[in-house]
Amino acid sequence: MPAETIAQLAAELADADRTHGVIPRITARYPEATIEDSYAIQGVWRDGQIAAGRRLVGRKIGLTSKAMQQATGITEPDYGVMFDDTVHESGAEIPVDHFSNVRIEVELAFVLKEPLEGPDCTLEDALAAIDYAVPALEILNSHIELEGRTIVDTISDNAAYGAMVLGTVRKRPDEIDLRWVPGVLSKNGEIEETGVAAGVLGHPATGVAWLANKFHQHGARLEAGEIILAGSFTRPLWVSRGDAVRCDYREMGVIECRFV
Repeated sequence: MPAETIAQLAAELADADRTHGVIPRITARYPEATIEDSYAIQGVWRDGQIAAGRRLVGRKIGLTSKAMQQATGITEPDYGVMFDDTVHESGAEIPVDHFSNVRIEVELAFVLKEPLEGPDCTLEDALAAIDYAVPALEILNSHIELEGRTIVDTISDNAAYGAMVLGTVRKRPDEIDLRWVPGVLSKNGEIEETGVAAGVLGHPATGVAWLANKFHQHGARLEAGEIILAGSFTRPLWVSRGDAVRCDYREMGVIECRFV
C-alpha cells in the first residue's frame, strides 16, 4: 500500500477518533491491504498522537481467546497502543460519547519490571519480567464499520482499543495461579458474562511473550514500566449511557464503573 494511502487512512482514523465517528471498512476500499499495511496505518496514527502530546503507557493484546475469536470471526491475535489519558480507576464515570461501538471486555493487565524482547521469548521469560498482575476492564472503541471487518481493519483502528479501568488488587505471578483468576461480569445487576483467565492462550501471560516476539520482528522490545493488557476471556458486552458495570475477580477484587 503506498505511503500516501497509509497516511490518508491514518488521518481518517484520527478524525474519527476526534469526532467519535465511524469510517467505511478499509478492506472494502483496499481489498489488497495486508496486515503489514494495517500496522503501518496504526503506526502513523500512533506517531501523530504522540506528536500531539499524548504519552504511551502500554500495549493491548486482542483476540487471544476462543471467545473473542468466535465473537469477531478473526483467528489470530493483534495489538495496539494505550495512552495515559485512557487509563481509569475503579469507580470511574465513563463518558459514553467519547467512544464508538462501546463494549466491555474482562481481562488481566501486567506491569513489567524489566524489558522483554524476542525472538525466543517464552511464558517463563514473560512471568520473570512481570512485576504484578492487576484486573482490568477494556473499553472497546471501533471507528470502522463492524459488518464484514477483518483483522486488517481492526489493527488499523488501534486494535479497537478505547480505554481501560484498572482494579486495585495487585498480585505477583508467584502469588497466585493466574490461569484460574475468574471474571463475573454484570451489567445493571444482572450477570452477563463469565470466564477464567486460562481462556487467554492457556495462560494470560502467554500473550505477553507473543507480543515480545512480534515486536522483535519490527526491531523493538517491551520496556520496563509498560502496562500490557493481555486479552479478554469473555465475549464483549455492549454498554450504553446509564449502564452500571461490575466485574468480580474473586481474590483479585472487584472493578466497577458507570457509563454517563
